[in-house]
Amino acid sequence: MTITTVQQNIQLSALDSWGTVADLGSTILEGEVKAFGKMTLGAPTDPVSSAYFGTTKGKFRMEYPFNEQATVVTGEVILTEEATGKSTRYAVGDTWFVTKGTAVVWEIVSEEFVKHYFAVA
Repeated sequence: MTITTVQQNIQLSALDSWGTVADLGSTILEGEVKAFGKMTLGAPTDPVSSAYFGTTKGKFRMEYPFNEQATVVTGEVILTEEATGKSTRYAVGDTWFVTKGTAVVWEIVSEEFVKHYFAVA
């Protein structure tokens, strides 16, 4: 059995470059939005996985390819659910759950943003 502590204040420089969020299937709306990550369980294509995921400042749209619970560890983000138009601001320590297929607009309001997520495809 392994216990992994989810750390706060992780900087993008501690993560691996994953290109841009467009390379991961998102549509960039503002900025370049570079993506970074580090797996803590499995691989991105596994049916169950977890990782740190971070981006630079900007705005993008994505449709969730999996069910996800995530906790902010660095920075702030505003998530807007397209179907309802409801926006919520999340900061360090805040957690959300989103179901597969949900279309979300992400607005990264801090210079760096990092979350830790647990995903089930």
